[in-house]
Amino acid sequence: MQTFNPVALVCPLDWGIGHATRCVPVIRALRDNGWRVIVAADGRPWEFYYNEYPELELLRFPGVEVRYPRGSGMLPAMAANIPRLLNGFRVEHEFLKKLLKETGASLVISDNRYGCWNAGVKSVFISHQLNIQLPAGMKWLEPVLRKLTMSFISRYNECWIPDTEDEGGLSGRLSHFPGLPACCYFIGPLTRFSGPLHEPGSLPCQPAGIVALISGPDPRRSMLESLIIKQLRETSDSAIIAGGRPESTDRQVIDSRIHVFPHLESSLLRYYITKAEYVICRSGYSTLMDLAEIGKPAILIPTPGQTEQEYLAARLSKKKIHFSVSEKGFNLSSALENIAGYEGIILRNDLTVLKQRVKELYDQAAIRRLR
Repeated sequence: MQTFNPVALVCPLDWGIGHATRCVPVIRALRDNGWRVIVAADGRPWEFYYNEYPELELLRFPGVEVRYPRGSGMLPAMAANIPRLLNGFRVEHEFLKKLLKETGASLVISDNRYGCWNAGVKSVFISHQLNIQLPAGMKWLEPVLRKLTMSFISRYNECWIPDTEDEGGLSGRLSHFPGLPACCYFIGPLTRFSGPLHEPGSLPCQPAGIVALISGPDPRRSMLESLIIKQLRETSDSAIIAGGRPESTDRQVIDSRIHVFPHLESSLLRYYITKAEYVICRSGYSTLMDLAEIGKPAILIPTPGQTEQEYLAARLSKKKIHFSVSEKGFNLSSALENIAGYEGIILRNDLTVLKQRVKELYDQAAIRRLR
């Protein structure tokens, strides 16, 4: 009997590598359930998959180019980008038609790419940010923005929320609010870290007291990296910096104790985080899910003006899970003193709901094939 292997097209957003890393368990679940997976990505997500998962089928899917500010004016900058974003959604929607024709995919899974839906196939949207947060003076606009967001998501057959449903989960009011549509499923946190921890066979350097995770798009990513390196030079601490740039190989060693890697393979990164005494990172949601798998508290430095990260950092700091400090007020010595008493959080996911959704979609594809 011939095996049925329908094609699933996985399309992560290309703003940093977080959306790509959290799609790893989704890809595994699809493949385990009989799907042939093709990843359509661009930029750093494409490089991440190419380097770490060479067995994957990869296609180039150009993303929407967004201009990020060097200063803290993130909201005005994003407002200025709205015409570019809306046009980008239209362009990627049209490009998706070409990919579907080339691949014969019957399922599209989009991680935060709003234009990656098609009425002719099953379409799934992955996001934790259904209720976008605005600054204090603009809170009155949040219901309008939420309605607009949900109108985009309504074009998809399903929306998968990478969080737990109970007690606000990890994302809080970003995805927990009254009136959530029935097509939304809480599938639990998604992380590239899974299975028992193993010590890698060979280490590029010994574990260090501090691990700094530099994530997100430039120029803010490189600005944070420079800030942390500058302050580390003024201490005697050993440190490992993972720069979130899988396209590069320019490793540096500073003062024989600060190892700067453009990118660390997932198993190595997990090992170093587990062995570290302190973690420093942005409060990006994918990073927070990785930390929740390990249970390690961190010093969070939210991207200035990025309200999602500022909200998550403040929420988790109030709960004594992670210590939060602004980029402008960041002082390494003070932060290391203040993190005492912050306990981290462990949220591990057996992927039951994700596997159920994947199986249901596979069964639906099999029924359509017989018609």
